[in-house]
This record gives sequence, C-alpha cells and structure tokens, in this order.
Amino acid sequence: MADVLLVYAKSPLRLTDGRTYTAQACGRERDDGTWEGWLEFVPDDGSAVLRSRRETTQPNRVDLEYWATGITPVYLQGALERTLAPSIAAEPPASPSPSVYDEPAPPAVSATAPPVAEPVLDPFSVYAKGEGLLRRQLAALSPRHLRAIIVAYHLADGDMDLEALPARELVALILVAMRRLAA
Repeated sequence: MADVLLVYAKSPLRLTDGRTYTAQACGRERDDGTWEGWLEFVPDDGSAVLRSRRETTQPNRVDLEYWATGITPVYLQGALERTLAPSIAAEPPASPSPSVYDEPAPPAVSATAPPVAEPVLDPFSVYAKGEGLLRRQLAALSPRHLRAIIVAYHLADGDMDLEALPARELVALILVAMRRLAA
C-alpha cells in the first residue's frame, strides 16, 4: 500500500494554460525491501490526478522521507512537465489526501539505450573484504559502470529503470542487494 509522504501545499504549480496542481510525494516498499518514490499532482479543478514515473529508489522509508523533504518548487515544476509530456490519465480521487496509486508509472522503454558494458568489478569479492571497501570503490565509478554491475550480477528487478537513477542511488541499490544476498 502506498503512502503520501509529504504534500507541497505551499507551492502550488501553475501551468501556462491556467491549470493549478498541488504536488504530493508518495512512496511504497518494494518486494526487495527497498522503497520507491514518485510524485502525484492533484489538480484543483477536480480532474484526473497525474503521477510521475519512479523518481527515486531508497534503501528504507527514512531515506525516502528525507528525499521528499529536499524537493524544490523548481524540481516539482519540472516533474509535472515531464509527467504531462506523455499524458498519463488516472481516475479522479475521492480525496486528494491518500495516494491514488500503489506504485509509480512504469518506466519508459528506450529503443536507443546504449548497450550494457562489462562490469569493472565483482561486488561479491569486494563485499567479502568489507562493505566499507565496496562502498568506496562503487563511489568512484560512473553511473554507466554501476548499471553494468547491477545488470551483470542481477542485483535489481528487470523492470527497474536504472537509467533514471543517479549514481548515489545506484550505489545504494548495490549495497542493499549485497546485504540481502549475504544474509
């Protein structure tokens, strides 16, 4: 079940056509124990609530809530514009307070995605020497190399949009997977 983490009522979003939206950060726990977050945009005219694709994946709810507190009005405006680019329709909610969806919109399929490179390190062998060492080595890698590790060692769901995640979230995803597999 999804939860509304934060409502950005003091920063209503206005479009050039006059429509106004109130944004809310929503999230849920995934089957693998990580948490994913997305944004919902509640229109003040009662029309359909819009939802973004997954905006973040965090190792726990506390980190997801922290992510929600750092979202700026500029980020919200950009997220609304991204959401409206391919319009995703939803049923109008009875009330804007609870989350409308139980998950973010599915990731976009990219026909032009570059091929995955070979992984530059084996996370299992480095993790065996210590999580701190793995964290430091992963922090030195580019997002492309981090995605290659995740794909090569099957550390995430196949439907996860790795291209949308920044390096720090990719590192967190690898560390969570390694902890889970080591347990």
